[in-house]
Amino acid sequence: MTQNLTPLGLLTGKVVFITGASRGIGAAAARLFADEGAAVVLAARGIEALGHVVAEIRDKGGVADAVALDLSDRASIRAAVDRVGELHGRLDGAFNNGAVVQHPGPLDTTSDSDIDLQFEVNFRAHWTAMTAEAALMRRHGGGAIVNTSSIGSRRANPALPAYGAMKRALNSITETAAVTWAREGIRVNGITPGGTATKMIDDWEAATPGIIERINAMSPVGRMAEPREVAEVAAWLLSDRASMVTGAIVPVDGGAGA
Repeated sequence: MTQNLTPLGLLTGKVVFITGASRGIGAAAARLFADEGAAVVLAARGIEALGHVVAEIRDKGGVADAVALDLSDRASIRAAVDRVGELHGRLDGAFNNGAVVQHPGPLDTTSDSDIDLQFEVNFRAHWTAMTAEAALMRRHGGGAIVNTSSIGSRRANPALPAYGAMKRALNSITETAAVTWAREGIRVNGITPGGTATKMIDDWEAATPGIIERINAMSPVGRMAEPREVAEVAAWLLSDRASMVTGAIVPVDGGAGA
């Protein structure tokens, strides 16, 4: 389980943008990145929930702001990144973590509307966000981007076929962006969490009772990750300690994908 680790100042002086920051991995990342010295800008649809996370960070002496974001709306994504520029004048790191899960079910019963939403939020939104983030980063010599993919992108995903397909496509554009922008000082990496104790898993359990037990049974460590454990890997990838890491898709799954 996550220990109370002493902050190392991995992100001191950096401005970091986080999508899907109102709960789960994104909220854990916001708290962790602030603890590690970053000024964070949190984005999600749940602006009230974001406010609670921002207040918590500020109460501890950190720098945090919130911006509303609809990942299905490209104009909203660009406006959120522009807001980072207005607040801080630059962007050093971006954690593109926001996502939506599909209704569990086999490929041939997945609805057109579910496929469209998966494309908009779990693939196109990252493409739009990365290009906007890179444009802001290159004004000041570069930065680092981390995209949250999924263990479900690495293998067949019969229960979540559209989700798995879009996350696999996300891995591809993550690698392509890394190669495309490397000479501009912009690193791009992805992480593929396995089962993580978030509301997304709770919703899946409600739709498919027993899924949490099956996930735990498939994990060599015998449990799901805590959101902070996933955020720790993103923090390192965004830090200067990972200066030679780009184009990597890093498993954060307790060995479940091995």
